[in-house]
Amino acid sequence: MAASGGAVRPGAEVVQLNVGGKRFSTSRQTLTWISDSFFSSLLSGRISTLKDETGAIFIDRDPTVFAPILNFLRTKELDPRGVSISLLLHEAQFYGITPLVRRLQLREELDHSSCGSVLFNGYLPPPVLPAKRRNRHSVAGPQIAARLPATTDRAPVRRSNTMPPNLGNAGLLGRLLEDRTLAAASEPGAVRIVCGHHNWIAVAYAQFLVCYRMKETSGWQQVFSSPRLDWVIERVALNAKVLGGALGDHDKMVAVASCSEIILWALQADGNGSEIGVFHLGVPVEALFFVGNQLIATSHTGKIGVWNAVTKHWQIQDVVPINSYDAAGTFLLLGCNNGSIYYVDVQKFPLRMKDNDLLVTELYRDPTEDAVTALSVYLTPKTSDSGNWIEIAYGTSSGVVRVIVQHPETVGSGPQLFQTFTVHRSPVTKIMLSEKHLISVCADNNHVRTWTVTRFRGMISTQPGSTPLASFKILSLDDLDAPAGCGAGTDIGPFGERDEQQVFIQRVVPDACQVFVRLSSTGKRICEVRSVDAAAITAFTVHECEGSSRIGSRPRRYLFTGHANGSVQMWDLTTAMEMLGKPPEAGGLTEEELLRQLDQCDLALTGPPGLPRTPNTSFRSPGPSRVDMPTPSPPLPKHRGEPLAVPPQPRYRGAEGDPPFSGGPRGGGSFVERCQELAQRLGPPENPEPPRFGGKSKILRPPPPRRPPNSGPPLTAPRTVPPPPGPVPAPPATADALPIIPLATPKSRLNETSF
Repeated sequence: MAASGGAVRPGAEVVQLNVGGKRFSTSRQTLTWISDSFFSSLLSGRISTLKDETGAIFIDRDPTVFAPILNFLRTKELDPRGVSISLLLHEAQFYGITPLVRRLQLREELDHSSCGSVLFNGYLPPPVLPAKRRNRHSVAGPQIAARLPATTDRAPVRRSNTMPPNLGNAGLLGRLLEDRTLAAASEPGAVRIVCGHHNWIAVAYAQFLVCYRMKETSGWQQVFSSPRLDWVIERVALNAKVLGGALGDHDKMVAVASCSEIILWALQADGNGSEIGVFHLGVPVEALFFVGNQLIATSHTGKIGVWNAVTKHWQIQDVVPINSYDAAGTFLLLGCNNGSIYYVDVQKFPLRMKDNDLLVTELYRDPTEDAVTALSVYLTPKTSDSGNWIEIAYGTSSGVVRVIVQHPETVGSGPQLFQTFTVHRSPVTKIMLSEKHLISVCADNNHVRTWTVTRFRGMISTQPGSTPLASFKILSLDDLDAPAGCGAGTDIGPFGERDEQQVFIQRVVPDACQVFVRLSSTGKRICEVRSVDAAAITAFTVHECEGSSRIGSRPRRYLFTGHANGSVQMWDLTTAMEMLGKPPEAGGLTEEELLRQLDQCDLALTGPPGLPRTPNTSFRSPGPSRVDMPTPSPPLPKHRGEPLAVPPQPRYRGAEGDPPFSGGPRGGGSFVERCQELAQRLGPPENPEPPRFGGKSKILRPPPPRRPPNSGPPLTAPRTVPPPPGPVPAPPATADALPIIPLATPKSRLNETSF
């Protein structure tokens, strides 16, 4: 069925189109009034055509979306009802309908700005590339990288585990050395990891690290930049403050790791940093973190390394292969491959050494001896009536979730099994136990199950017990070709300790420029964050910064996003949580109101001010049409009775034989024609002198005229208009007052920068 069209001029060529199987009939002039569009190139022969059995030009696009586009070409008006605006914009860009593209882009810009939304809190530009680090001898541990064999296999990429997948024995070290060499050449300026501690953040790039500190008056300031390393950073740990620590103000440290090598720096308040040492674990480092002042490194292969800030001693201990970990106070708990949970009291570590070994104690063993793949410890408040209970939730490789509890004042009794959930059929990769909720995530595309937790006097209770709350997925796809360790900066969470503020961060595809913040307990979307410069998000984290010393100041939580261009952007999650559930306030124009307003004008097909515009006759899709630069206007005559010289007008270039640009009806004619009409009605003045302003003569000039699309070919010669018959109206009383003549109001031609 052919779509009906408007009136066609006698002798005009009718064009038959077959768009996605639906027939449309229209005129050549309708399709080609935009010279740089797909249709002007198609009908002029610049691109090849494909015709169906009836001779109609076949276009393999969506006919439903094509109908409003064709209607816009006919009437210069847009009716997007029943069609997705984003899909309509995509098709308009394909066809090169620049005026329609600008209208739809303005509609999209109602909700998006280069300055960000109300949640946007700051922007840290990419840092300067530092100088290369001078090689130093390691202060502890042998240099084993050179003697391990290298293979061509690639290491699996970490997904969303508490620790990365078990990579096997130390023979993998050679493969990781190859991976980090390849990663150094790909996207060296992209942010790989962002982590925070108190009012500090550490941002890791491929081969160097930068630390920022937030000050009360000046905001975020760069305070440290590491030298450029020879290898790619895969893990980062930051320690900015330890309450009551033995080091006082000298407790600020940052560490990075790649493969088996670890570099530790001490940070000073004035922004300087000094290298403490280089340590080797002997196997790939898969987790790096601080517990108090102690730097901890663990590996799946069954090794744990501890650097003590007081004794300056680096200690390595062989344990059972480690799959997960968590810290509670000064206790470090390890979930291992044999189904056991071990703990180390890090605070007493310097006093509890026997034969140069760490004191690693088994706390609990799973009844089925499944590998403990996720671990979470919750300490009840010490102010509760029951004392300080330790509650542990863990997940296993078979998908089982268990909760165990222990009262530390009970001598001789270990943790007791409290609850068991068998709702997952894939290995549990994450688990979080808090005051009100139990949250678990399995390897089935980050499938999340949540329960409500009932407590009595601060202790977990079985009456009525934990009840199911929600089930949802946090789909997040990773790049399989990415180098090892790239997943450390895109951990989905959950982030936060307070129940009402725990969130997941969802980045669906690797090159996305937007992430979704979702409530961890129910999966409800809190907000959507889109980078202000459209740069791809390569890393993110959620961190709570301390409040200032001012009265009424409170801690605020931020989402930090690192980007492929090296920048870091900050987003206020505290405000997002406060706005959650509140209806949006009525503000500016709606989408429909904006489109109705834009129908009253013709958007100028020009670029931003100050940019040169060059003619281009080739079809480009998508992209704005080009317009010739107008030539300078010649001086207008001083006497209104003299004929007007019309300058050459800008003309849209198309292929040879294409009809001229037609912009639709515009009442009242061009500016020049209206000036001529005014001159006819007024006639020559008695005193042909220009009006005077402030004692100085000034010639009034109209702005450079724009020829309307339907005003015919441009005028190139002056035209003399004879005076009309009849009495001539009297001139104005004074030279400073000009007569006001009502004229027809045409559509305004606006540049897009006017909005």
